[in-house]
Amino acid sequence: MSEDFKNQGGVSSSEPSRLYRWLTSKLFMSRLASLRYQAKLRAKFERRRHSAGSSHIVEYFHQVDDGYSHLSAQLLSAISKRYDVTVVCHLVSASQDANAPEPQLLSDLARQDAIHIAPHYGLHFPHGNTQPPKALVDQAQAILARQTAQGFIDCLVEVSTALWSHDQTTLAALAERLGAASPEVTAARIQQGNAQRAVLGHYSGAMFYYGKEWYWGVDRLYHLEARLATLGVDKQPDAAPLAPRKAVEIGERKDNGSLTFEIYPSLRSPYTAIIFDRALKLAADSGVKLVVRPVLPMVMRGVPATRVKGAYIMTDCGREARASGVPFGPIYDPIGDPVRRCYAIYPWACEQGKGNALLSSFLRLAFAEGVNTNKLSGLQEVVEQAGLDWQMAKEQLADTRWEAMVEQNRLAMYEAGLWGVPSFRLLDKDGNQVMALWGQDRLWLFSREIQRLLKAG
Repeated sequence: MSEDFKNQGGVSSSEPSRLYRWLTSKLFMSRLASLRYQAKLRAKFERRRHSAGSSHIVEYFHQVDDGYSHLSAQLLSAISKRYDVTVVCHLVSASQDANAPEPQLLSDLARQDAIHIAPHYGLHFPHGNTQPPKALVDQAQAILARQTAQGFIDCLVEVSTALWSHDQTTLAALAERLGAASPEVTAARIQQGNAQRAVLGHYSGAMFYYGKEWYWGVDRLYHLEARLATLGVDKQPDAAPLAPRKAVEIGERKDNGSLTFEIYPSLRSPYTAIIFDRALKLAADSGVKLVVRPVLPMVMRGVPATRVKGAYIMTDCGREARASGVPFGPIYDPIGDPVRRCYAIYPWACEQGKGNALLSSFLRLAFAEGVNTNKLSGLQEVVEQAGLDWQMAKEQLADTRWEAMVEQNRLAMYEAGLWGVPSFRLLDKDGNQVMALWGQDRLWLFSREIQRLLKAG
C-alpha cells in the first residue's frame, strides 16, 4: 500500500555509500518508476506471449484471513466474465518475514480499512471487530483447497463471507456440500501458492499478477483493467471499470477549522512524495485544521524491508503518480543525513511559517527532480525553493529539537494503530478520532468523510 523502502541489494546498513546511493537511485529506483521502462517490459512480455501462443493469464493470490482479499474475492467472477482472460487462483498465507514487520497491526488495519472502503466500491464487508478464529480460517482454507480452478472462483465469495461473518454453521454446511481437503493437502496447496508468489516476486495477499506486473487489491485493479483494455480483451469496452480509480472530492461545504486533519509524512517515503502536496490542498480547500506530524523513515527507525518490496513500491508509485498527474522521477535517495538535516531545519522553518513548504520542497527535489540532497548544495536548493534563507538555515543544522518531535509523532501514530507512512487521522470538533488510516490511496476517503461530517454537523 504505502510505506518507506529499505536499502536494496542486501546492504544492511541504513547509511549507504555515495556510490551505492547513486547506483540504486539511478539504476533501480528511477528506472522502475519510469513509464518508459514499464512500457518496455509490457511490450516485451506481449511479444513473448504472442510468439508462444499463450492466452492472457491473470493470477490471483488469496489469503483467507486478509480483509483486502475478501474485497478482491467479490470481483473475481466479474473479472473472468468481463475480460477474455484465464484467472488462475492461488491460496496463500500471510508473509512471516521482513516484508510484514508488523503482522498484527497489518491484519487489524486491513480489516478496518476494508470495512471503510467496501461500500464505495459497491462491495460488502461484515462489520466485525475481530479477526476470524483460527478454527474457521483452517476450515475456509480446507474448503478452498479442495476446489478445482473454476470451483474456487464460484464458491470463494460464499466461503469468504461466512468466514468473515464468523458463521461456523454456514462454513460447516459449505464443507459438507463442497468438500474439504485434509490438513496435509491444504498445507501443501498453501505452500504451492506461497512459492508461486515468491517466484513471481511478491509477498502479500489480495494480489493480482499479469505480465511481470503486480496489482494490489481493489485499489489497483483499475491499472490492470486499463492494461487489459489496451490489449483488446475487454468484452465491454464502453462500460465503466469494475473498480474505478477513486478521486479526492471537494464538496460544497467548507469547514471553519472545527475538524482536524493530521498528516504523518516521512522524507524518504515515495508514497509521501506523491501525496503530500495534495493532502495539503485537501486541508486548504475543505477548511479543516491541518496538523503535519513528520516521522523518521522506517529504515531509520529499525523497521526492515526487502529488495522485492522496494521493487514493487517503486513500480507502484510510478503508476500511481502518473494516474494522479503528479511528477515522479528522477529520484535521488535521501536516506540518512539528508533527512536528519532537513528535520533539523524544520522547527525553525515552522517558526517562519514555512515548515510545510520545506517538506514539500525536499520531497519534490528528491523524488521528482533527482537532486542529491546528500550534498549541502542540494539541501540549499531545497531550502531556497521553500522560500527560506540558506545562511540562516545552515545555522539550524546542529539543532536537535526535531529528535523528540519525530519520536512523539511516531508514538502518536502507533497509538492510532498506524505505523507506515503516509498516515492520516481525522478528528472531530471535540478532538475525538473519527478515522485513522494508512496510505496515500486513502486521501479520497478522507475527503468524503470530511464532507459527511460537515453535512451531519
